[in-house]
Amino acid sequence: MPALDSATLDTLRHVSTATLTTQLFKRGLRNTFMQGVAPLVAQTGPNLVGPAFTLRNIPSREDLDVLELFANPEYAQRKCVETIPAGHVLVQDCRGERNSASFGSILTLRLQVRGVAGMVSDGPVRDAATIAALGLPVFCAGASAPPNLLRHHAVDIDVPIGCGGVAVFPGDVIVGDTDGVVVIPHEMAAEIAQASAQQEHLEGFLTERIRAGAALPGTYPPNDETRAAYDAWRKSRGE
Repeated sequence: MPALDSATLDTLRHVSTATLTTQLFKRGLRNTFMQGVAPLVAQTGPNLVGPAFTLRNIPSREDLDVLELFANPEYAQRKCVETIPAGHVLVQDCRGERNSASFGSILTLRLQVRGVAGMVSDGPVRDAATIAALGLPVFCAGASAPPNLLRHHAVDIDVPIGCGGVAVFPGDVIVGDTDGVVVIPHEMAAEIAQASAQQEHLEGFLTERIRAGAALPGTYPPNDETRAAYDAWRKSRGE
């Protein structure tokens, strides 16, 4: 799968998930925004952006999920931390289970040291305050202290999963902001990024018109007259 170009990545860091979901909706994709997944710390800088590297968990079983399992480097949870490429986003399928953690601070720190862009899970994390202090973008279902083995058995890495009710395929582009996380099919990322930037540029112009007292009809969405005014405004700015 070809790497995302730097221009696409940079654009996706500065457009909202609201805009991205609108552009995906225009192209027929209706289920792209994860439910129950929110930033552990409010996003104040650029968006979390990167290709997905996935981890699938199934319900735990008492004869298998004992603490000694963590010493096995081939256990999928441990293996994913050591094999995820730099710049990718770890995305976990926890089935929306909230009664135990999906990750803790030491594993999250290891991701950060390895250059991973961030982590997304539809389960909670433990050591939430310590993880928050790391500064690595983490999107999850809140905090829960019990260890993941209480509810989860990690079985697969880099396979199609579900997270927050959304299908995530390896290499799909993950974008996270204050609202949450959207999933963009890899092959659509450049198109969606460009269209989203154009939408937000237009909406900046429309916002100023609304602020100045314009009514919604003919302004939002814009009619031909408003679009002509927008084109003239762009020309006046040398765009």
